[in-house]
Amino acid sequence: MVDKVLTANRLTDGIAVWLDANGKWSTSLQEALVARHAEAVAALEEIGKKSYADNEVVDVAVVEVQETDGVLWPLRLRERIRAQGPTMEYAPGYAPADPEFIAV
Repeated sequence: MVDKVLTANRLTDGIAVWLDANGKWSTSLQEALVARHAEAVAALEEIGKKSYADNEVVDVAVVEVQETDGVLWPLRLRERIRAQGPTMEYAPGYAPADPEFIAV
């Protein structure tokens, strides 16, 4: 089974977030809780449904990741961009994504 993490967008500002091991939403993919078996994935899905129902987050999804040298890498390009940031100059405080990180 492929490793998976729970991601969403914060309702307050739309920023991409990942569920961490403390059950909190983090803005860093590298802090995400990694599910490595079906029961853990099911638990993440339930947490995501509750967070959505509680109006904490929107666009909740379980996404596939791979861990390489201790770094989590989303398998899909969309998720790499969400994890790293925009691919171009966006606004003050938002640097372009690292091209190596989003390369497929």
